[in-house]
Amino acid sequence: MERGFRGEAMKQPVVHIRHLNLKYKNNVVLKDLNWTINRGDNWLLNGISGSGKTSLAKIIAGQQSAVGEIDINFDTTSKLPARVLYVESWYQFKNLEGVANFYYQQRYTNLQFKETLTVKAELKLFGKENNLDFTEAEVLIDALGYSGQRDSQLIELSSGEHKKLQLIKALWLKPQLLIIDQPYTGLDVNSRKVLNRLLDEAAAEGVTLILISNDEHAPSAINRFALLEGTLVEVASAEELQLEADQPLREIPGFLKVPPNYSSDHIVKMVNINISYGEKQVLKNINWEVNKGEKWLLQGHNGSGKSTLLSLLNGDHPQAYTDGLYLFGKPRGSGESIWDIKQRIGLISPEFHWYFDSSSTVWQSIASGLYDNFGLTLELPYSKAQKVDELVAYFGLTDIKNEILGTLPLGKQRLTLLARTIIKDPELLILDEPCQGLDQQQTRYFNQLVDELCSNGMTLIYVGHYESALPDTLEKRIVLEKGTVKIIEDINVPETEPADFQQVN
Repeated sequence: MERGFRGEAMKQPVVHIRHLNLKYKNNVVLKDLNWTINRGDNWLLNGISGSGKTSLAKIIAGQQSAVGEIDINFDTTSKLPARVLYVESWYQFKNLEGVANFYYQQRYTNLQFKETLTVKAELKLFGKENNLDFTEAEVLIDALGYSGQRDSQLIELSSGEHKKLQLIKALWLKPQLLIIDQPYTGLDVNSRKVLNRLLDEAAAEGVTLILISNDEHAPSAINRFALLEGTLVEVASAEELQLEADQPLREIPGFLKVPPNYSSDHIVKMVNINISYGEKQVLKNINWEVNKGEKWLLQGHNGSGKSTLLSLLNGDHPQAYTDGLYLFGKPRGSGESIWDIKQRIGLISPEFHWYFDSSSTVWQSIASGLYDNFGLTLELPYSKAQKVDELVAYFGLTDIKNEILGTLPLGKQRLTLLARTIIKDPELLILDEPCQGLDQQQTRYFNQLVDELCSNGMTLIYVGHYESALPDTLEKRIVLEKGTVKIIEDINVPETEPADFQQVN
């Protein structure tokens, strides 16, 4: 691929791509793609999962090779750095020794207390490397409500808090070309609004934006829209970024039509639960009950304590044996092991996805849910292998069942993990922002599957910020705010209005 970086006249396009081609194995991803990004253009890029959006972004940023020509023309008269910055959908961080070898439960343990940098130290280092004034970062920290995370280690952060750290760095640097992959991942409603304002301000200062997003609420600075379908197809508005038609649901496997074998009428009971990290209290006097068959929506702003609460239920938190916590009718610490708990729970979360062994095939990944491990090492008996085959067919994964999970588009990975989560027909299904990064069609399909799966009486706790991206089966809501319970109520979830729980009382 021929690639040029130039500082030339303002009239030249910021990016000029000619005849770009990319193949993975025998699969053509980009075919003879041409794209011109002129100054003053800010693009919203959409496309079905696997259409090559992330690959195209990495190619422009010089992080991936392809066949074709790319010219990037920086403005030599601008005060902004003559750089292309690509912000990934996942935040990649390392420990103090420069290694990214973390495990799922490590976020909640104290054994690696000084294993990673704090947020403040990470930002200080970034500022030093890029010769930036830290007072400008402080403005962004306050705007995004991130002050409470300054002294947190990177490994302690939730997916939404990681995303905010990525965004603070990008908006602090203000490169001439800023590409953000899934900018709203994990962000609550208010944070999305603040981010759009900050992006508008950056664009007004001369930053050219390319946002890869399925979100309906883009910054007002976005004035160009395109679908990626092997090549680039420009459309007139965000409303025209229509993707493939909804998929019909298949008949649910027979073993999932049978209600879970509940061991108790009471699934979760929390009585005055308090969780602290040193002097920082994360959960304060939590009282909450979940009975069998109930369908709960769990909400709260980033940092409100949602992830910590769920880690207690799933047995991943070291303080899961705290007094006042009852799971499946028994107080924690009454003799059951963590595996006894996990056998009754199916879980998806952004962190779980991040740490999952993506080197397994789709079939192996689904089968591993039978034993609650991250990779299948056992040969399954016929009856269990048949369940895997039924789920592979139900989720429409037959043609890719032998593909390595990590090589697949995000949407296919999430469907695989949902299949893995429900293969044991759990008493409690915990779905923590399961649709992060999925397009609108995939989100609808995913939630239709959840509705169907829960129709047999399965108990559900579902974390989601936008009401328009939630399953219909939800019937109750709990809202956390700064570690306390703000709202517990019955709900009638509207189909289109976004959830702004600041206004719900």
